[in-house]
Amino acid sequence: MRICVRTRSRSRQHRRTARLVGAPNEIRRPTILLRRNRCAESPAAPTTCRSSTFRVCGVIGAAALLALTASCQPPTTAPTSPQPTSSPAAAVPGTAGWQITHPGPEHSIEGFADRISVKPGKPVRLFVSTTAPTFTVTALRMGNYDGSEALQIWKSEPQIGHVQPSSTVQKPTSTVVAPWDPSLTIDTTGWSAGDYLFRLDGDNGAQQFVPLTVRTPSNEGRIVIVNAVTTWQAYNRWGGYSLYDSPSGKKALRSRAVSFDRPYQADTMQGAGDFLYFELPMVLFAERSGHQIGYATDADLDADPHLLDGARAVITLAHDEYWSANMRNNLVTARDRGVNLAFLGGNDGYRHMRFNSTPLGTNRLEIDYKSFDEDPLSKTNPAQATQEWRSPPNPHPESALLGNYYKCNPVDADLVAADTTNWLLQGILSDGQHLPRLVGNEYNQVDLDVPTPRPLQVLFHSPLTCNGTPGYADVSYYTTLSGAAVFAAGTEYWICGLDPHCERANTAGDTTRNAITAITTRLLDAYAAGPTGSVHPALDNLAKFNIPGATPAIAPHQPDALVPN
Repeated sequence: MRICVRTRSRSRQHRRTARLVGAPNEIRRPTILLRRNRCAESPAAPTTCRSSTFRVCGVIGAAALLALTASCQPPTTAPTSPQPTSSPAAAVPGTAGWQITHPGPEHSIEGFADRISVKPGKPVRLFVSTTAPTFTVTALRMGNYDGSEALQIWKSEPQIGHVQPSSTVQKPTSTVVAPWDPSLTIDTTGWSAGDYLFRLDGDNGAQQFVPLTVRTPSNEGRIVIVNAVTTWQAYNRWGGYSLYDSPSGKKALRSRAVSFDRPYQADTMQGAGDFLYFELPMVLFAERSGHQIGYATDADLDADPHLLDGARAVITLAHDEYWSANMRNNLVTARDRGVNLAFLGGNDGYRHMRFNSTPLGTNRLEIDYKSFDEDPLSKTNPAQATQEWRSPPNPHPESALLGNYYKCNPVDADLVAADTTNWLLQGILSDGQHLPRLVGNEYNQVDLDVPTPRPLQVLFHSPLTCNGTPGYADVSYYTTLSGAAVFAAGTEYWICGLDPHCERANTAGDTTRNAITAITTRLLDAYAAGPTGSVHPALDNLAKFNIPGATPAIAPHQPDALVPN
């Protein structure tokens, strides 16, 4: 078995910044969010004081007295938030002006939550640092609303602001943490499950987001959307370090572990991780589909082996690169129980990471040495050492679950339809039809030199050249004995084709957006009905495309995708 080495010509952080500056609308960059300039807010619910769910902490001296006597008011909490609807015709009116229009100077306002996700009704603490004398917090549920992508759920009274201590760097892993005191505690009673952004607004005009997923208590009968928070955090450079970079620019000095006990960076993330441009378009699309949607994060997928019990399908989004053993195994187990899977990105499941705890809670430290020998667990628990999943001495390539296999970046190529007899493409596209520029920035290819499920059907087979090497990007589809179907887009730009504001998907007659919308609608409709492979079995076509090692007659084969943990 040949295990290929991943190629990266430059850091993804550099690419993200380049796209933000040079082509602000290619995915869903923060600058897109300026397209509305209206400024309206929903009326706040009446203020009530519940000391058990709210407190102002970490303010010193006179500021503390002022906070307690003048501003000791809890965030306004709606008794019950309006339920999201999946029908555009019946959508609840949304909240205009939710976007950040003035981020302000660096560190003028920023924050993080002590929970990556919560169940409805559970409290969450926010840690805020600001140069503003006072600030407010607005909770926005992101989703299918009339006239807006957001609905204001509540808004706090003005809170006393202050600058919290500088970040610290924990050795030997160069882990950045924000050693801050909590600023307020928020009660989520009555909130609907979904993806939320807390918008921090300083009275100095500065704004920033803090993300929170309110996870679905039961995913029975639901299509579950998983926020790729481990990948957000891996690329987060707040405090100067990420799993890729160090303040000096020397990659060798990068973090070996990154903490959720810090904000997301402001310049390319607006404090929201990668949610706004890699994930929000699919969240909106899913809520408009009319199907029952569930919400979770990578951290939930790791922590809860029953998270997907009874689910119809699981969807990961445009870039879900960092997986723990539990994450992967829980997806494999769900598939083998008939739960459909859709990987709507590229480079999915490539990195092997593991979680640990911080003083604020479990699964808040993400560890990835990207090297077997460097990881201390290589000597005590080799299965948990964090080299890439495909790398020796114990390779478990992601292709065993996805069907396709990460190859290279950066690339910018057309998505080319290859088998329009497949139920997903039939009547929508013709063989050889191009959807311009939808392959990138990272891509996957079917490679039979690594463990690959069969029968496997290639739906798009797109020629390209990456770093001087020719290849193909493959959208793949396979089905299993359990009846589950597995769709893997193999490109980060699939979700761009669902976003009316993504310029990359603009074509004459809107053919690209119409095609990706129609295909994804079919996928969700079939997935919502249950095990899709029983109705739409994959028809192996790899020999048709002269994929090395493919033969016309093949026996069904499902490699072992479980990994030791």
